[in-house]
Amino acid sequence: MAAQPETDTLTVSYHTAADLPAVEPLLLEIYAEVYAYEASVDPFFSVDRFADRLRRHASAPRWGCALGEVNGIAIGYAYGFARTATYEWGGLLTPVPADQLEESDTRTFALCEVMVRADWRGAGIARTLHEELLSHRIEERSHLLVEEDHPRVRALYERWGYTEMGTMQPYPDSPRYVSMWRPISL
Repeated sequence: MAAQPETDTLTVSYHTAADLPAVEPLLLEIYAEVYAYEASVDPFFSVDRFADRLRRHASAPRWGCALGEVNGIAIGYAYGFARTATYEWGGLLTPVPADQLEESDTRTFALCEVMVRADWRGAGIARTLHEELLSHRIEERSHLLVEEDHPRVRALYERWGYTEMGTMQPYPDSPRYVSMWRPISL
């Protein structure tokens, strides 16, 4: 990462689904950069498929996004939505105790994405975006998925307080993921 001038300041703004039309181009631009290699070898990671998932997620209850900018340039974000009492845990590949799968309208926040442009990684920005996003949540716990072949990312989330819940494959053509959760308030 190139040294950043001392005047660079991270600004984080919080957005709801009503703001998606304004922030979607920024989210897609960052996604396209961060997932360029994956999208070139696997259609699941294409920008079009991600845009579909993003719009579906934003149509769910209480979608929220923490968007980070430095000097007016979007450099990363974290987003997710509230699961409802009727949520069904599809794609589970390993047994999980039934009490961990019980939902209410305020039990679980589905943390879908945390991403930061390469030049800004290693500066604690992902954690800042994550914590800002969770600070707006009313749910009891946060749930996320980490690709099985990304042990460093999994270790990062473990340092943030997440523990393994099981293994999932949420879409037939998606990678297998380690399912992780943590209480919102630590």
